[in-house]
Amino acid sequence: MLTRNQTKPTAKIWLEYRGKPILGRGGAEILRAIKEEGSISMAAEKLGMSYRYVWNYLARVKNALGEPIVETFKGGKTGGGGAKLTLLGEYLLKEYSRIENYVVEVLGDEEYWEAVGLKISARNRLKGVVKSVEREDVVTKVKVEITVPATITALISTEAAEDLSIQVNDEVEAVIKATEVMIAKEK
Repeated sequence: MLTRNQTKPTAKIWLEYRGKPILGRGGAEILRAIKEEGSISMAAEKLGMSYRYVWNYLARVKNALGEPIVETFKGGKTGGGGAKLTLLGEYLLKEYSRIENYVVEVLGDEEYWEAVGLKISARNRLKGVVKSVEREDVVTKVKVEITVPATITALISTEAAEDLSIQVNDEVEAVIKATEVMIAKEK
């Protein structure tokens, strides 16, 4: 039987225009390679794709959008031609990269998945008793005395403190993240 440790969340991302996919991982790799190499043929070679495949992909996207995402230059006596992304091509690559980076960050953030209830590492949880609650408009300071003689202070939103109904002498767990201390309470 599979366990959580043997599986991980993943996602495929693509941008659509009028309900049709126009740019996915492969397309983003093509645009990145054209941007880096300054040439469709060199980009195709770098990616191990045929020139014809890359050219046809760019033509399909141009037909779907009604404008090109790559601008080409003919060669002359002094040298070969070249290619560069149009403003639309730059925008699509930037937007795809932004979304991909966000999704990869969320899917790879074990602390996020732990926070939504999939798992929380025992080494990051400290049981304790609330010793003081100082509510302000935006932030509430919650002091927790943990079982080992020490007190941890967490700054949490007042909304979170109210949602959890945090009161002095409540038994809670301080969930320690790399940059903050969260408060968890059994329901």
